[in-house]
Amino acid sequence: MTNRFLEMLATHDVLLADGATGTNLFAMGLESGDAPELWNEQHPDKIKALYKMFVEAGSDLFLTNSFGGNSARLKLHDAGHRARELSRISAELGREVADTAGHPVIVAGSVGPTGEIMEPVGALSHAAAVEIFHEQAEGLKEGGADVLWLETISAPEEYAAAAEAFAKVDLPWCGTMSFDTAGRTMMGVTSKAMVDMVNGLDHPPIGFGANCGTGSSDLLRTVQGFAAAHPEKAIIAKGNAGIPKYVNGHIHYDGTPELMADYAVMARDSGAKIIGGCCGTKPEHLIAMREALDTRARGAAPSHAQIVEKLGKFTSADDGTDPNSARPERKPRGRRRAS
Repeated sequence: MTNRFLEMLATHDVLLADGATGTNLFAMGLESGDAPELWNEQHPDKIKALYKMFVEAGSDLFLTNSFGGNSARLKLHDAGHRARELSRISAELGREVADTAGHPVIVAGSVGPTGEIMEPVGALSHAAAVEIFHEQAEGLKEGGADVLWLETISAPEEYAAAAEAFAKVDLPWCGTMSFDTAGRTMMGVTSKAMVDMVNGLDHPPIGFGANCGTGSSDLLRTVQGFAAAHPEKAIIAKGNAGIPKYVNGHIHYDGTPELMADYAVMARDSGAKIIGGCCGTKPEHLIAMREALDTRARGAAPSHAQIVEKLGKFTSADDGTDPNSARPERKPRGRRRAS
């Protein structure tokens, strides 16, 4: 398969992904509760400006503004019937930016969770989930995405449904899960369990990893859990810019550009091939990450003590893979990434 993403993955030591979609769109005027995907049509210049910010900051890859662009999510805004169309537009806008960047840039078609709970716990069937993901993937392909990018998934059943859907679309894909409950996803998946799951898929991703979650320290511990399994696929690290805090009624992330530069290098040294930022990550963070990745020599994987020293404490005693550790209570629920 000849594809810009596969070519860059093969020829680059590391790829720098983008930053936060939500954080930066809120700064442009997006209101809480609004569907960012509707801005693809209502404010295309702002969406292109978002993409350009990432490219100019040094990103090799940016995600389209389509995280909540599936029919299950969009029906909350009376736009469920427009999932394919709005996803297509998000990729078309991305294609415009990438094709005029002056250097190779990958357009990754963002696909988030459905927001529904799958059977047998919930009402969403496997077949329905596959159709939801397939519809959005076709729109992203039509718009010119180079790769499909599943993110912020908690349930293995939903990940598997997306994999089956993406098998119907002639594009490579990547998929990340969010580890935010004592080293596990909200539905109890550990880093080792994710590696086993990915290896068992009939249509596995080109790259897999973690995004969002809690702080960058926890995410790096999870990345090291992936690397310990010696996977053949590229590992993805897309951590938040610090810890979220409420300030004057708004969420702010306390991660500085310097912290995110350290995070990027430690992610690379821990085994990640594709590195970016999630919630709270702005262009100034990406600029520092780009410089650090380009100028700091590759080293040994950092110890947990070194991670804590540079990035802050872990939020749990272990990463969930210790068989003697307590298993956190499952609290299944839908959510939108608050990046």
